[in-house]
Amino acid sequence: MNTSNNDAHIKSKLSLIYSSSILIAILMTIASLAGLISRTTIYPTEELVQSFVPNDVVNIFIGLPILLGSMWLTRRGKLIGPLFWMGALFFVFYNYTAYVFAMPLNWAFLLHLILMTLSAYVLIALVASIDGKAVQQRLSGSVPERFAGGVLAGLGLLFLFRVIGVMVGALTSRTPLAETEIAVNVADFLITPAWVIGGILLWKRKEFGYVTGLGLLFHGSMLFIALIIFLLLQPLLTNAPFTIADVVVIAAMGLICFIPFVLVARGVGKA
Repeated sequence: MNTSNNDAHIKSKLSLIYSSSILIAILMTIASLAGLISRTTIYPTEELVQSFVPNDVVNIFIGLPILLGSMWLTRRGKLIGPLFWMGALFFVFYNYTAYVFAMPLNWAFLLHLILMTLSAYVLIALVASIDGKAVQQRLSGSVPERFAGGVLAGLGLLFLFRVIGVMVGALTSRTPLAETEIAVNVADFLITPAWVIGGILLWKRKEFGYVTGLGLLFHGSMLFIALIIFLLLQPLLTNAPFTIADVVVIAAMGLICFIPFVLVARGVGKA
């Protein structure tokens, strides 16, 4: 790890976090390739195939590059590196949470469980390694705190209320949800409170808001991009139909997240 002034925002060594993230990248590659090569063995139902085979491609071409790229930026001493790194780890945690709650008990389930758990621990360790006061001092006034924080908290509340609505609707109508739909809703339920809390703290210009805000916006932006790619790949790799309306809606919602992400990223880059 560099010891230049550019690394003043890091208050402890990241050696173990680097090693653990490399392990995550390796396990992601193994899990994704296994899902693509042995799709009918790992995903024994058509529902699982339609949900996770396209997602395995997304993990390789979106998840891995953003994880390794953020680590490289951090190695170079760029402040944007560890903030992106948090977003990449959120991306891994979110994805493999969905896998864990949808998959049958097989060896791939264990691999997904390791990825979900390991990414959560590494994420916590990374956040704890960042000097919040130093980040706050560098970014205060350089990023649109209220706009970005408001959008982040608003999107978090929107998705959180959607999950609650889906669950309440299923319970009241006594209509069972598909396993994959339950899994995605569980992942949303676990991750969206972080968007709300991070957004509010960024709005209020608190240390933790500056530390997590960009990473959460990065995570959200990458999720929207990944979902668009998923919807484009799904009819090519599975028997699922293509619905242009879903792509348009996701693109529009993604733009809401992408604009503050770009503004904050630009401010961090200049700080």
